[in-house]
Amino acid sequence: MKATVGTTGLVLNEPLLWEMGKKGRMGFSLPRRDVDPAPMDSSLTGDGPDFPHLSEVDIVRHYTRLSTWNFGVDSGMYPLGSCTMKYNPKTNERQAALPGLAQAHPLLPPQLAQGALKIMYDLERLLAEVTGLPAVSLQPAAGAQGELTGMLLFYAFHKSKNQQRSKILIPDTAHGTNPASAALCGYKSIPVQSNAQGILDPETVAGLMDEDTAGIMITNPNTLGLFEDNIREVAEIVHAKGGLVYADGANMNAVMGIVNVADLGCDVLHLNLHKTFSTPHGGGGPGSGPVCVTPEIAPFLPVPRVEIKDDQYQLSYDRPDSIGKIHAFYGNFGIQIRAYAYILSMGPDLKKASQFAVLSANYIKERLKGIYHLPFDRPCMHECVFTDKNLQQHQVTTLDVAKRLIDYGFHPPTIYFPLVVQGAIMVEPTETESKENLDRLVEAMTAIAREAEEQPERLKDAPVVPKVRRLDETTAARKPCLAG
Repeated sequence: MKATVGTTGLVLNEPLLWEMGKKGRMGFSLPRRDVDPAPMDSSLTGDGPDFPHLSEVDIVRHYTRLSTWNFGVDSGMYPLGSCTMKYNPKTNERQAALPGLAQAHPLLPPQLAQGALKIMYDLERLLAEVTGLPAVSLQPAAGAQGELTGMLLFYAFHKSKNQQRSKILIPDTAHGTNPASAALCGYKSIPVQSNAQGILDPETVAGLMDEDTAGIMITNPNTLGLFEDNIREVAEIVHAKGGLVYADGANMNAVMGIVNVADLGCDVLHLNLHKTFSTPHGGGGPGSGPVCVTPEIAPFLPVPRVEIKDDQYQLSYDRPDSIGKIHAFYGNFGIQIRAYAYILSMGPDLKKASQFAVLSANYIKERLKGIYHLPFDRPCMHECVFTDKNLQQHQVTTLDVAKRLIDYGFHPPTIYFPLVVQGAIMVEPTETESKENLDRLVEAMTAIAREAEEQPERLKDAPVVPKVRRLDETTAARKPCLAG
């Protein structure tokens, strides 16, 4: 690669607004008053708010310059591993901003919210069709809360049979929030080691599964980006002991429209709408983590449930076995609208999105596997995992590669995850990136590997182009500033 994608340009030192302001400048003129002024008591207001005095051009340029410091999916590629920073089509935002939806009050009576209730009802049916699990709740606010909901459903199911259990099996290739979700419901997490191929062995599961185990939490495809080939056999083993199978659907982007989750033997599945159905993600939310279940688990789903009664959409609270509410009102409705718009606009091409995501990941794997160490050289799903093993002889680490990628104009991929792979570099391109973009990423990573061999010191100094250089992560971890 002869030139980096990211090149140095005009990067200004941006002062605070209070440092820029000068007394008397104004960016907005109030209309002439048609009533007499009525000043408030100064003892109540004090000196008033400390607003800087700025002109319109000061304000516009300030925020425009700040925006150029940020990297976003609209400005470049996010090969961002397990978080799947999918591109969010602008039509999703347009539909979610429609006044009748964006301004609908959550306490509207059902007769005045038929459109909103219909969207929720239809979205549940669509997610049921995609997954093969017929009953759905949209309430969970994010994937982690979807996991928690799934564990509460496990608990309620076993309690209804007077068979309360105390343990959950969790593979070492599951998402890290799984054991936390299980622990919140009083379950003890029992680790399950994956085999040399990076997937579960039925024999290992059989040796751990007993009548005191509530079930298993399986991430499929798992965090290595590999499909659990033995999942049906694993499910049969768990079911034979009266347990349930929970599927962490965070990686459904690889299999939607291709795999029927119910046919795999799964009883409960959560979905991350941002990972699979192209809703916004990051910055602390909002999110959405719907839960899909079999008919046997349906009575325990959170209330209220949307149903049709007398030709009207209604909210039903008459569910005596329900685990109750797990979110205020009915979930994050604005995010649900975006997923609904994505599904309707894609239609049967949802399957094609998964196929392209898998194709992209395998293309990158094949292009880079002779350059970076590949711990599992087999077809992957939506993401592929490399390591820094080939670079260690040059004292170059995974972190150095990630930082150097910033100079080449790419957001770094997920690093040091999954934890079962030392020095992991997890690349997930998603389905929206063109072959040209994939080739640019491959060329950048190839150039970095060459630099590691010929000029490793350049990687230790990276990044050099961005406004902010490499941070002191050791001090940040050992002496965190928690004062805000």
